[in-house]
Amino acid sequence: MLARKGLSMDRKEMLYAFIKEEEYRPMKGKEIAALFCVPKKERAKFHALLDELVKEGKIIIDGSGHYQLPKENVNAGTFMATSKGFGFVRVEGQPDDIFIPESGCSNAYDGDEVMVQIYKDSKNGKRKEGQIIRILKRANTTVVGTFMRNKHYGFVVVDREKFTSDVYIPKGKTKEAETGEKVVVEITDFGSEEKSPEGVVTEILGHADDPGIDILSIVRGYGIPEEFPEEVLRELPHIPEKVDSTDIAGRIDLRDRMTVTIDGEDAKDLDDAITLHKEENGGYELGVHIADVSHYVKEGSPLDKEALNRGTSVYLADRVIPMLPRKLSNGICSLNQGMDRLTLSCIIHYDAKGHIKDYRIGESVICVDRRMSYTDVNAIVTDHDEKTMAEYEAFVPMFEQMKELAAILRAERKKQGSIDFDFPECKLILDDEGHPIDIVPYDRNFATKIIEEFMLAANKVVAEDSFWKELPFLYRTHEYPDLEKIRELAALAHSFSHTLKVGQQEVHPREIQKLMESIEGTEEETFLSRLTLRAMKRAKYEPENEGHFGLATKYYCHFTSPIRRYPDLQIHRILKESFKKGLSPKRQEHYQEILSGVAKSCSSLERRADDAEREVDKMKKTEFMQSKIGECYEGVISGVTSWGIYVELPNTIEGMIRLADLTDDVYEYDAANYRVVGTYSAKEYRLGQKMRVQVVRADKNLRTIDFLPENMEKREEDE
Repeated sequence: MLARKGLSMDRKEMLYAFIKEEEYRPMKGKEIAALFCVPKKERAKFHALLDELVKEGKIIIDGSGHYQLPKENVNAGTFMATSKGFGFVRVEGQPDDIFIPESGCSNAYDGDEVMVQIYKDSKNGKRKEGQIIRILKRANTTVVGTFMRNKHYGFVVVDREKFTSDVYIPKGKTKEAETGEKVVVEITDFGSEEKSPEGVVTEILGHADDPGIDILSIVRGYGIPEEFPEEVLRELPHIPEKVDSTDIAGRIDLRDRMTVTIDGEDAKDLDDAITLHKEENGGYELGVHIADVSHYVKEGSPLDKEALNRGTSVYLADRVIPMLPRKLSNGICSLNQGMDRLTLSCIIHYDAKGHIKDYRIGESVICVDRRMSYTDVNAIVTDHDEKTMAEYEAFVPMFEQMKELAAILRAERKKQGSIDFDFPECKLILDDEGHPIDIVPYDRNFATKIIEEFMLAANKVVAEDSFWKELPFLYRTHEYPDLEKIRELAALAHSFSHTLKVGQQEVHPREIQKLMESIEGTEEETFLSRLTLRAMKRAKYEPENEGHFGLATKYYCHFTSPIRRYPDLQIHRILKESFKKGLSPKRQEHYQEILSGVAKSCSSLERRADDAEREVDKMKKTEFMQSKIGECYEGVISGVTSWGIYVELPNTIEGMIRLADLTDDVYEYDAANYRVVGTYSAKEYRLGQKMRVQVVRADKNLRTIDFLPENMEKREEDE
């Protein structure tokens, strides 16, 4: 037996050999130790040996704490942590994420690339369950948090709630940070289940209460680069201020066409312009003209490498972190009024019913006649405001024609089954010090829909044209949703008297669109729309064309925003090469080699930007509600769980009523009926139900807002 051999250096190997030889059955660690007669004083070392075998992937520990030999079902994937300790592993190509209980997380942190052993297959609607057996690559070696000083050392409370451990900072590694300061920490040791991670402070950002430090902390925490490298800055003096006449040669000259940009009032990077002409036969000639960024950002240059490193511009509540330096994004590449600009144009000829008769894609030069805002265009096409119409008198007929064509294209798109998620969105209004003072709804008027339709049209035409020309390409793809999630959604919709037809193998996007139309204007519209979106898979970039489920189209790409998205810039570069002399076999091979990596990187960087934007919004909304403690609002129950009831307010702020805080009864979670029910009173809180709530807590650091039903007193310990 193992116990007879003493605690020698090779005990781990002997333990593993014994496990394999005896066809070891799952048992808990203390049972194994007892079976091997390990003395109490040596049991800590014995458990350490078991843990080492787990980390090496030789044995696993399942969700119940039982050790066992790994089975064949081992996969590599990305770990997605939760603030509650458990997590999920997403494996490329698998429809469902693998649930990882807290005991199986094995010191993995959010975003880490890991090896996972599946020990419980999915059945009865439940997910696969597994154990992380090896960490392949750490997602983050730096974190941002609040420094807390002790007498002989310090520690950092990490901002990101999914990073569930504090980081120990040894004496001499604190950079003289003081309690309450936001710091950047380089992790030198990720620790273990018994030992906290350890790190060194590399930068002090400022005190947590200083203006702008809260958002800067999020930017640093996500590793989003702000300053451009020196080699990029050295390129900028060579970027021209104006279009050189020699650059116009060979381009389609559209400077005599009435041309407009339509954007938000505060937009500065204007990368798309529109021309429209109604033909005598009732058809339309639509021109979508996109800034030719690739003319100035050459492949492999420092500018190009940095743009790929950033992937996308990031739009936060108080700042924009651009993909390209402002000399490009706000200057020569921005389609500013009255300035000649180099563009790539997609000119589409439609018949009166919105069917494409012909199109042309090519290099062009334009000069914008008017920079328009969504507000002014909507005042013309929707409100028919006399003052605004008089100001833009020469453009009014074109705007009316734009409205006609956009309505035709929108109707045709909906006929195909394209899904429109029209959520209420809000904008945070900050004061000069970055504190939120108001939350106002975005005005998604018909002018915004005009531009959306025209951009969609150009993106589809460019994607299909490139597909049939067999160009190496970057498509924007969206897979069919997981059937089980759609069936769950159908059951939920049915409980609100709405129908979602689901086939044997898949759901057609037209059925999702019908559901969206069915719930429009109902009390349950907002939360059912959000639940429908959550049932969808995430769109991504791929070098292979897999179609776009949400838009119900076989061909789609991102062509229209090269100032702020790298995939669009990459597509422009490929298109321009194909226009001039076609792609040589060598260039074909070059693009085929790089596009998979570009697609994966850009998809990942897009997720990073989205996550950072959401976290900033959540933090600022929580800060806004800190001044509303005690106030009451009407909201709608947007989620029901075993620990609480989520309520969304009309301004899109969501808070939670903790079941533990309800003082009038003991409530039980009824998952089958999407509700919680009082044990004694039978009072229920149901998904979609309207209710009035009072704000009782708001924690900016934790990003949590707590509500109570109006007129319900808080528990004494909260007073």
